[in-house]
Amino acid sequence: MRAVLAAVLLFAASAACAQGGVQVARVQYGGGGDWYSGDPLPTLLAYARQHTLLDLDPEPVTVELGSDRLFAVPLLFLNGHGNVALTDDEAGRLRRYLDGGGFLIVNDDYGLDESVRRELKKVYPEQELQPLPASHPVYHAHFDFPDGLPKIHEHDGEPARGYGLFHEGRLVVFYAHESDLADGWEPEGVHADPPEAREAALRMGVNLLVYATTQGGAVQ
Repeated sequence: MRAVLAAVLLFAASAACAQGGVQVARVQYGGGGDWYSGDPLPTLLAYARQHTLLDLDPEPVTVELGSDRLFAVPLLFLNGHGNVALTDDEAGRLRRYLDGGGFLIVNDDYGLDESVRRELKKVYPEQELQPLPASHPVYHAHFDFPDGLPKIHEHDGEPARGYGLFHEGRLVVFYAHESDLADGWEPEGVHADPPEAREAALRMGVNLLVYATTQGGAVQ
């Protein structure tokens, strides 16, 4: 079954490339949280297309975890401030997606932490989110971040931390906490982040895309 799912994801990614590049999908989740907050992905994708050789579709899509479209995209992005709630079926489908070669980026836009940890526990009940050391390849996949996850938007003085979930040694979920990468991905002027913070956010986003599509996921 895992081999079949990996083949499906690889086929879907190959098809996406043929139609205009690998697609990144925003997750539409239940629970009342603002999954729709902001519009960070187009700016990140444009930056990545400019600074790498990744063949990315410039237009992100939106998927629900209960939709079969889930298995047609190799990269997922989950963002927001509020509550996240996954049904048991959605959690099981997300696990099959990740075990089969998919990759999930989670950005805590401040206020997401408690619920996202609880819901990810439904997906991988046998493991806890693990802090990723600054030496992890995700921080060096294209641009170098010797100190790990950069701090982009300041709320409470806490340091930025990157966490991961793994399947058979492969990083399948990257969780950005106390950083708010998506603030720096939005168009200039939306937030008051300085240019150097926006650049760091975009560069870290590129690292995530490069890692997911070359080392972490089904797209080779």
